Amino acid sequence: MKTLYLDCGMGAAGDMLTAALLELLPEPDHFLERLKDLGIPGVSISRERVSKCGVFGTHISVKVHGEEEESADVSEFAHTHSHDPHDHAHAHEHSHDHAHGYEHPHDHEHAHDHIHPHDHAHRSGDLGEHDHLHVHTHHHSGLSEMEHLVAELPIPESVRADVLAVYGLIAEAESVAHGVPVHEVHFHEVGAMDAVADITAACLLMRELNPDEVIVSPIRLGTGQVRCAHGILPVPAPATAYILRDVPVYGGTIRGELCTPTGAALLKHFATGFGAMPVMKVTRIGYGMGKKDFEAANCVRAMWGESQDQSDLVLELSCNVDDMTAEAVGFAMERLFEGGALEVYTIPIGMKKSRPGTLIRVMCRELDREKIIALLFRYTTTIGIREAATRRYVLKREVSTLATPYGEVRRKESTGYGVTRRKYEYEDLAEIARKKEISLEDARCLIEALHENEVF
Repeated sequence: MKTLYLDCGMGAAGDMLTAALLELLPEPDHFLERLKDLGIPGVSISRERVSKCGVFGTHISVKVHGEEEESADVSEFAHTHSHDPHDHAHAHEHSHDHAHGYEHPHDHEHAHDHIHPHDHAHRSGDLGEHDHLHVHTHHHSGLSEMEHLVAELPIPESVRADVLAVYGLIAEAESVAHGVPVHEVHFHEVGAMDAVADITAACLLMRELNPDEVIVSPIRLGTGQVRCAHGILPVPAPATAYILRDVPVYGGTIRGELCTPTGAALLKHFATGFGAMPVMKVTRIGYGMGKKDFEAANCVRAMWGESQDQSDLVLELSCNVDDMTAEAVGFAMERLFEGGALEVYTIPIGMKKSRPGTLIRVMCRELDREKIIALLFRYTTTIGIREAATRRYVLKREVSTLATPYGEVRRKESTGYGVTRRKYEYEDLAEIARKKEISLEDARCLIEALHENEVF
């Protein structure tokens, strides 16, 4: 199966992930031209080859109205940027002065003067005698404006859904971290446009590569503190820490912010698993470079290749109930599947005093544990849930759509461990059977005959 392994030993940022994935494409310049044609307002994108600790890779530069924001993350709300020079790992990332997100009435388009240190590559908590201040006038937009912008981009619907999902993770994290409703979170114009470009590019690249699995290494966050207008905050930033709940992370010894909310949200959204690099035949390697220099190469490394078979760790969450109707159990199962459960099934059991009961068992990924537990408590009458970790072995699954004389038919194909299985979507066969007034088996035979004769 097609496997993408992301080595985040120096954290991750939106532009670094984009650059690393871009290097995996056979014709990166063609993709970059397509990205420029998206028409994100005022945005220009370029790439350059740079070296970190003797390793060459790609650095992505995004400018908005000719200005390269040192805070490219959508969590950029600050009027005043005041950071320790050792605490900002990626000059192309976010700061933590989030006050502008909620400290005034929320007209969604309004201008403010922003004071920035003149030297974007080396910012300090106190301005030195050679530092200068310059004033910019920028607009701030709420989440609804950003969603409207994404809705207007000429991108596939699946990519649009990914972009909005990543934005949603960041907005939720900022909302929780700073105690304000999501709709009151406002985004700094330059940082927001920059982040739209980074997030959209990464989502388009993931669609272009179309991996079967995305494995992410434990993520280094950095250590130390970062200075903002409100005071001194710890690394990782509150929003980053919130996004990376239930994800393997570590601080390390490098002082600085190595992982940003945008990078964290992209990893959280696309990862199918976290851990060590799987056994795989690597065919391509990409390096996405950050701006800052450290004793270790400041990059995300993307490794692309093939792994033979697939296994992963999943959780089994179980509970026993004896006071729910069949309809109520069925409704709970629907909600659990909608909430991300991999499998939900029931087993009839005997309970205390010989009462008949039902064992409800849910399989889910570790990242979805809290959501599934909350859904179990909300939609069942249980007062306790058991958890067990288990490894599952699965076949690689793909769904293709066949254009037949009878209409489109979806076909599921599962391969691996020396076997291949095909199955046609029930609803599509049923529709053909209804139209032609034949049985499901006859409808299946019609489609298989077309396949054997290579009609489609």
